[in-house]
Amino acid sequence: MARKPSSQRTNHVADYLQDLVLECSDVDELLSELAIFSASTLSPGNSLMCSVTLMRRKKPTTVATNEPHVRALDELQYGYGEGPCLAAVQDLATMHVPHVRDETRWRRYCTAAWAEGIGSILAVPLLLEGEANAALNLYSPGPHGFSGEDIENAETYAGQASKAIRLAVRIAQLTEDRKHLTAAMESRTTIDTAVGAIMAQNRCSQDSAMKILKIASSTRNIKLHDVAATVVASVAQDATVLTHFDA
Repeated sequence: MARKPSSQRTNHVADYLQDLVLECSDVDELLSELAIFSASTLSPGNSLMCSVTLMRRKKPTTVATNEPHVRALDELQYGYGEGPCLAAVQDLATMHVPHVRDETRWRRYCTAAWAEGIGSILAVPLLLEGEANAALNLYSPGPHGFSGEDIENAETYAGQASKAIRLAVRIAQLTEDRKHLTAAMESRTTIDTAVGAIMAQNRCSQDSAMKILKIASSTRNIKLHDVAATVVASVAQDATVLTHFDA
């Protein structure tokens, strides 16, 4: 399959994975690009099929493939509850099936995979953080499709890919947290503005104004923020008035 990578090629892979993190708009897009890049990187002749299995809360899901047929191969494993990809995720260890027809560890799945035209399989864990685990799954149409060097290359590559995925997940989480914080602050600003308007109109305390706002929210079965926005728009005599918070 692939020759042992030179340091130049290793650096190229690392640079490309870093670029993926920077350029992809979300984690799903990164994983899709990763599956395609993995297959081409680990299989110069483009003979491999590749997927990424994500295990979260003990439920496996194929989150990326380099071609549609691979998803069905993964889902056969999920249906049987056995297979090299599941084992790689669960045990965090490389699983190699030299010849699918002769494999005895996951006989039901391997019989089905052989019928689907798969000769050998390599599954390498992607070491993530938190509650999720993942694996890079490589399918070869021919038996004995992975040499010792190929397995070593795949494990080195998986280590680099794991770092890229962890970084992408962290960036996505920080972005999501920032959005939530901004939304919360904007909502709080709207509510505080509405409370101020009620205090001015009714010459009441802040607590009393907040109670009025909450009663209106409960009575109308409308979110507090939406009631507050209505109050602000009414006072401003502009239905499109918005409050802003610059994070």
